[in-house]
Amino acid sequence: MRQPAHGGNLAWAAALAGCPPDAILDFSASISPLGPPNSAIAAIKSQIGNLKHYPDPNYSELRLALSHFHQLPPEWILPGNGSAELLTLIGRELAQLAATTLITPAFGDYYRTLAAYNANVLECPLSLVNGHWSLTNNEGRKTKDKGLLLNNPHNPTGKLFSRDSILPYLEQFALVVVDEAFMDFVPPNEEQSLIPVVQEYANLVILRSLTKFYSLPGLRLGYAIAHPDCLAKWQLWRDPWPVNTLAAAAAIAALQDTEFQQQTWAWLPPARNQLFQGLAEIPGLQPQASAANFLLVESQESTSQLQQQLLKYHQILIRDCLSFKELGDRFFRVAVRSQSDNQRLLTALNSVLSGEWGVGSGEWRVGE
Repeated sequence: MRQPAHGGNLAWAAALAGCPPDAILDFSASISPLGPPNSAIAAIKSQIGNLKHYPDPNYSELRLALSHFHQLPPEWILPGNGSAELLTLIGRELAQLAATTLITPAFGDYYRTLAAYNANVLECPLSLVNGHWSLTNNEGRKTKDKGLLLNNPHNPTGKLFSRDSILPYLEQFALVVVDEAFMDFVPPNEEQSLIPVVQEYANLVILRSLTKFYSLPGLRLGYAIAHPDCLAKWQLWRDPWPVNTLAAAAAIAALQDTEFQQQTWAWLPPARNQLFQGLAEIPGLQPQASAANFLLVESQESTSQLQQQLLKYHQILIRDCLSFKELGDRFFRVAVRSQSDNQRLLTALNSVLSGEWGVGSGEWRVGE
């Protein structure tokens, strides 16, 4: 079976580990371990009887719930079949420009959607030392006819860019797309979303996801926030009914679940600190500070070998970073999970990297 580019492929992991998929402890997909919220499950059950009807093609109730949540007019919001569907529409938009500047290392789907429309890509590396980045090294080329695509917090590093550091580029680029898929994990008093200023910039597009924070990746639900004229054009480009009835109902309930939101913001910092400190104490590993619900870890050993040994001997799946060409085989990414799950990972990493299974001694004995 082909190795996946994305995390969360439990079928592939189970085949390698020789166990059922539900036996895998998945650290590869950055999904909250606290959900789905009970409110979302109840909403899904309440809509089972409506499966015999088509969804509202305008998703009026969902857009209204999102507009209340973000204090924006509904016409500034477009729900989608996960942010991946909306990213494909954005790729078509960006391909019409002279080029798109991409902050790297970059999420693999950015390359996918830009390549699908033959967009010209200009890469702008992010420093992995301090998270500083700048577009001034763009060889003096003008940017007024170009687009900019980045995510905040950044994936895979977890760096949080300040709102003020991004705002100047809205004056310089024809189109700026900020993927805020992990911004929900940043507490409101710390978050740096550009949603508060979106109505001031017709060239700003913000992508959000409801699947990670609320642990609903199987429902596929995201949304774009942008000028109504832009969203109306995208609506004409895509297939009808991209969001199913159950996903829309779950989203409306989750957005109103302030108790779940507060629980998540209370859970993440101590759990992330526990995992960070534990990883930092393991010889050969260097975790990066993160504002999101995942950590990027530099390793002195091959992370693809480490991944396979953790699967075979501990049924634990971590995310290798081979799909991020700047990182290669010396970085891996792990989601923050419950403290007991985090400890299980730390114990397994200590076991493998100590040489018990061969990685620490330079040998790879998986398959013997």
